[in-house]
Amino acid sequence: MGIRWPEEYAPANTAVFVSNRLEMNVPPERVWEWLIRADLWPEWYANSKNVTYLEPSKGPLRLGTTFRWTTFGVTIVSRVEEFALGERIAWNARGTGVDAYHAWLIEKTEKGCRVLTEETQNGWAARLGKLFMPSRMQKYHQIWLEGLERQARGGGPPPAA
Repeated sequence: MGIRWPEEYAPANTAVFVSNRLEMNVPPERVWEWLIRADLWPEWYANSKNVTYLEPSKGPLRLGTTFRWTTFGVTIVSRVEEFALGERIAWNARGTGVDAYHAWLIEKTEKGCRVLTEETQNGWAARLGKLFMPSRMQKYHQIWLEGLERQARGGGPPPAA
């Protein structure tokens, strides 16, 4: 079981590819609950700011949800392109100089779950980032995974408004 890449975002067809995974001793359902609450990411993932649901105007994330947010100092518009309840989610991410695809896979294990997150990017900003800060995205995706685990260990998120 792995990430299902649209052809234009497959790692072989992009300038940037990162992959991070983390074994979590928490129920996969709880990890999923936090992951699909993009509106709450800024509370526990410092590289996420100003999350606004565009269509529909309320969360949580689901297939077709469009949202605007800021990450790595760039304002991005994303649309959820893949959604398999409790198992996988992926969105595109388009902003100035970047066209990306970010996918997540949650696999149940004996002790909890294994979470894989991978991202590919194209565009001039993506290439510059790879050249001048080659480990930055890898580092921050690991921080995102670790924050997700901490949140899930503490219980589920509050109900969506």
